[in-house]
Amino acid sequence: MLSSVKLLFLTFFVLCQFTVLAQFTDSNLPIVVINTAGGVPVPDNPKVDATMGIIYNGEGVRNYMTDPFNEYYGNIGIETRGSSSQGFPKKQYGVETRDGFGVKQDVSIFNMAIDNDWVLFAPYSDKSLMRNALAYEMGWQTGQYAPRTQFVEVVLNGSYDGVYIFTEKIKRKDGKVGTDDVDPNDNTFNQISGDYIFKVDKTTAGGVIAWTSPFPHYSGASTYTKFQLHDPDLDSLSSAQFNYLKDYVTDFETALMGPNFTDPVLGYAPYIDVESFADFMLVNEVSKNVDGYRISTFLHKLRLSEGGKLWAGPLWDFNLAFGNANYCQGGWTTGWEIYFYQVCPGGSLQNPPWWERLVQDPEFTHLLNCRYQELRLGPWHTDTLMNRIDEIALYLEESQIRNFQRWPILGTFVWPNNFVGSTYAQEVGYLKSWLFDRLNWMDNNMFGSCNDLGVQNEEKLISSLIPNPASNKVQFTFSGTLTNGSIHLYESSGKIVRSLTDINSAIITLDVSNLEAGIYFYMVEHETGTASSGKLSIIK
Repeated sequence: MLSSVKLLFLTFFVLCQFTVLAQFTDSNLPIVVINTAGGVPVPDNPKVDATMGIIYNGEGVRNYMTDPFNEYYGNIGIETRGSSSQGFPKKQYGVETRDGFGVKQDVSIFNMAIDNDWVLFAPYSDKSLMRNALAYEMGWQTGQYAPRTQFVEVVLNGSYDGVYIFTEKIKRKDGKVGTDDVDPNDNTFNQISGDYIFKVDKTTAGGVIAWTSPFPHYSGASTYTKFQLHDPDLDSLSSAQFNYLKDYVTDFETALMGPNFTDPVLGYAPYIDVESFADFMLVNEVSKNVDGYRISTFLHKLRLSEGGKLWAGPLWDFNLAFGNANYCQGGWTTGWEIYFYQVCPGGSLQNPPWWERLVQDPEFTHLLNCRYQELRLGPWHTDTLMNRIDEIALYLEESQIRNFQRWPILGTFVWPNNFVGSTYAQEVGYLKSWLFDRLNWMDNNMFGSCNDLGVQNEEKLISSLIPNPASNKVQFTFSGTLTNGSIHLYESSGKIVRSLTDINSAIITLDVSNLEAGIYFYMVEHETGTASSGKLSIIK
């Protein structure tokens, strides 16, 4: 039997739900309904008790306020979160799922990784509503983990609160970052080595500086990169664990900034997962994230048994990216964000010197260029990205109307907008045109080379591709025997639909009979790093 307190709280929850019905009844997005105990406002800190119910009837199925809570219903703790975003009237929230006794409870919501910490991100200055979700999706397309997202509409204490992005919080959790937790007594050789998540960030949201890099941000600078622990937090580490992580990162920096930095043994490469650094850089550069590298920049160090290296990422906080900042050339489609200090030399929030140093290594720029070309042929193809933005905008077309009725900021400057559109369509149009121009600039100015990836290289590696168009099978004939080679076939969305690896032959036949008609992209690679790419048409 329910206690009188629980019954009163449940009655209040139901009454609040029906209060909002007159204004908001249904949506094509999942609906998140939150009610704090007694209807108290959500504070910055600490979390207050609340309940959260989520209505989600499945992809493509409409959700009604009168429907049962079928995705989640239970107790939560909730607080506002963020740094500069705390000044916006539309707040973002940190949510902790709890059991009936108020204890943290791991759950899976929207098929995301099982956890008890969640974020309701509130797009406000980003009037496209999609910059964070788009950036994280691009991160996934590089093959790296990024927070999973779901657009939702939120009702808080009986009032409609707008469009939010329900997303995972960066933590050491299975299905997210790393595989091993670090307990205070984990001080043996393997256990002490990871997994750690740390970051370069502001301290305005309560961050505590753990240590400071011995290397200045750039030549002549009087400021240095400051690191914060994220998971575990600083207070949870033993002195041995803290010193291990600090020394490892400092050793990496010393190798990177030293005279032998390009040496495969004496340089930086043994310390880091180089591919993750290239992928992290590409997402930040395509989006020209004005906060990239210097704020909300996460890194993680794996346990030795899992490889032991330092990884860049996960990605976080891109609401000021993709041309949505009117300072430090954040709205420009030209220029590299790694050289932030050249346009904004003042202040202590500068990029670590790593990125500028990495592009001085021909091996790194070769990898960077090849990764960029590969992504541009697949998921980052201009048409694919433009279509994806259109898909998201169509998905949000109905809910954005309600959002901007609740928050009437279209046509109004909100810090730090570089563009102010009078309609949602104009905001989306600006995002697309900005990204189109940015990609064109990067195509013409990308660091390094990828052995002339494209037509010139194809003439060296592939002598024929027949038939093209094809309907059932296609034959690749190489100019010589391919050694430990691979072929990947991508559809326009960037998804790999066919792969062949460990190829040691001069001729390979690829079965495409089960693929739908359309344009596909192929990538052929040789063990030497030589690569060829192009288009394959499939007809039925």
